[in-house]
Amino acid sequence: MSQHLFTAFILTALAGLSTGIGSLIAFVAKHTNKTFLAISLGFSAGVMIYVSMIEIFPTAQTILTKALDKKSGSWLTVLAFFGGMLLIAIIDKLIPSEENPHEIKTVEEEDQKPAKLMRMGLMTAIAIGIHNFPEGLATFISGLQDASVAVPIVIAIAIHNIPEGIAVSVPIYQATGSKKKAFTYSFLSGLAEPLGAIIGWFLLMPIMNNIVYGAIFSAVAGIMVFISLDELLPAAEEYGKHHLAIYGVISGMLIMAVSLLLFI
Repeated sequence: MSQHLFTAFILTALAGLSTGIGSLIAFVAKHTNKTFLAISLGFSAGVMIYVSMIEIFPTAQTILTKALDKKSGSWLTVLAFFGGMLLIAIIDKLIPSEENPHEIKTVEEEDQKPAKLMRMGLMTAIAIGIHNFPEGLATFISGLQDASVAVPIVIAIAIHNIPEGIAVSVPIYQATGSKKKAFTYSFLSGLAEPLGAIIGWFLLMPIMNNIVYGAIFSAVAGIMVFISLDELLPAAEEYGKHHLAIYGVISGMLIMAVSLLLFI
């Protein structure tokens, strides 16, 4: 079990700290490659939607129906799924729209007053940190269940964390002229993901049993589907043409499907 815990934590940390990659891109790129971002974000959405509905949700239902009975287990699976959606929706609602990590900035962010830019960067870092807490727990629980399922999820979350890193670092860099400060704040916002995993696990560990585990696993599916529909797909559409986003979604689903088949 300790080996599974370590693996799950490392995977979660890798996903969260990819915000630092976004910072590095912001420093070296003169222009945002919107085509690449549109396809990549669509790809992430495809991976997360497919694995949530085809792998995570049915696995949660199996765990819960064995722990309870078919009817009760199925009901709890559905309730937990939409409960996960509700949790991430409430978090989004509590974050002001101008600081919401869904409002992703590009490398070409227009010039504003340094004080305003600094505040924007700091508030975005805080917002992303809050937002990444449940993502961290979701990635961690997936890693505990099955590393082969978690790895594609980690890749998908890492891809969608890269623009969030840009969102933090661009305004702070323009406000201060310091790449070090911009990278540090971006990196720290990503730390919320492994931190969310640790705190969530220690809070849940005393009450952990098959019913709690199955319910959390189903909630993870709900969180991922919500992030995909509310964040990744709209951002992919905004960055590129409609079809580029859809091609990314289909590619993500296809690769996720093949990777799951390889582990049968």
